[in-house]
Amino acid sequence: MIKKIPVDALVPGMYVHDLNCGWLEHPFLTNAFRVEDAARVAKIRALGIREVYIDTCRGLDVPDAPTREEVEARLRQRIEALAARKPAPPRRAALADEAPRARKLHTAANRIVRNLLADVRLGAQIELDKVEPMLESMVDSVFSNPNALLPLAGLKRHDTYTFEHSVSVCALMVAFARELELPRELIREIALGALLHDVGKAKVPEAILNKPAKLSEAEFAVMKTHVQLGSELLRATPGVSETALRVAGQHHERYDGSGYPERLEGEAISLYGQMAAIVDVYDAISSNRIYHKGMAPSEALKKLLEWSEHHFAPKLVHSFIRAIGIYPSGSLVRLESGRLAVVREQNAHDLLHPQVQVIFHIGRQCYLPPEIIDLAQGQDRIVGHEDFRTWNIDPQAWLPA
Repeated sequence: MIKKIPVDALVPGMYVHDLNCGWLEHPFLTNAFRVEDAARVAKIRALGIREVYIDTCRGLDVPDAPTREEVEARLRQRIEALAARKPAPPRRAALADEAPRARKLHTAANRIVRNLLADVRLGAQIELDKVEPMLESMVDSVFSNPNALLPLAGLKRHDTYTFEHSVSVCALMVAFARELELPRELIREIALGALLHDVGKAKVPEAILNKPAKLSEAEFAVMKTHVQLGSELLRATPGVSETALRVAGQHHERYDGSGYPERLEGEAISLYGQMAAIVDVYDAISSNRIYHKGMAPSEALKKLLEWSEHHFAPKLVHSFIRAIGIYPSGSLVRLESGRLAVVREQNAHDLLHPQVQVIFHIGRQCYLPPEIIDLAQGQDRIVGHEDFRTWNIDPQAWLPA
């Protein structure tokens, strides 16, 4: 049986089924292993991990600990409670009108960030005039209709992850800031910090940055220096605001003080740093890497909600979930009717029932004539998430054109 326990209850003889943290947040080769001694327990605690899942069939038990199923049930209830809060629908452009611009913008943004990181690696200074016009366009696109640009954030290739992750975090941060109703000029500064939050990785040795396997402890320590390296690069760049600096410099801090590089705690972390930490983790755990399969977006959101008990401010996690939806646009879902559908647009008044495009029938094992339906009208309902790869479906083929 899989149970969730506080790290304080972890003792030698237990079997850790899941460390319950992001894959890149720990140096262990796997998430599952037997706890052989007190040194291993101390090492887990030192990482700032507060709770783990244990397998009681393979090690010692904690009788009164909740099962994984009980934890999942509570998270579902919390998600549904969030969805029940009905914000006023924002004014926005039609998806069909915004989608072509968003595709071109996403391609251009990836190219600009790739070239910027390459230049920084060669010792060049960051040139903001090459970035700022594109940032304005990204903010415009998200304000017009976030369902056009945000699904593109999930499209990443293994060999281009670093700069595609930066573009994704930028788009997600704009949507997050919009949900918080921050001023437009402030959102532009937040977007700049988000786009450049990993610029310090350009100074990390490529053998570590692009290693196609889990990093060793020593390599992990080197990788963590990218935050300080990035902060130094940005402080040396004229025109970078303090807001942008906080986004980049605090995106690995954690609300309980377990983050890095400063181990800031609570409100000592700026609002922008707290936002960046949430978005950075979401995009990282929902992305596929060579050595790690990403979570479905809806599962990644549940993890954020679970981790908000310690690592993130709960109210901010709630706002982020409302910003991108319970079932984010571009994700694949299974309907009660036995069909697969791609989420197209969020219904701001009903986040549990978005607009979807039906594409495949599970029972018949065949594609269907594409049909757009509004689940808020009661035509069907979502019963789970699916992985595009399981069904050999190309996600890019089903994004709004």
